[in-house]
Amino acid sequence: MAVLVDAPMWPAHGRMWAHLVSDTSLEELHAFAAANGVPERGFDRDHYDVPADRIDELVAAGALRVTASELTRRLIASGLRVKARDRH
Repeated sequence: MAVLVDAPMWPAHGRMWAHLVSDTSLEELHAFAAANGVPERGFDRDHYDVPADRIDELVAAGALRVTASELTRRLIASGLRVKARDRH
């Protein structure tokens, strides 16, 4: 049971963004996000987009810093991954 955050590699809106996921449940992910002030609008089906300047704070709150490939692998293994073709 873990909330994971990867490295910020995705540029948008003049910032770099990372992904915040749970390897257990969306309930765990939403609870962690709410407790740490991550806006609901940042949720995208199986992850939250979080700006680079929030990562250290999220790690201090208990998120585990992982590589993008580790995050993806664990998200797929959890059964929570939403494939790109299923994003509408």
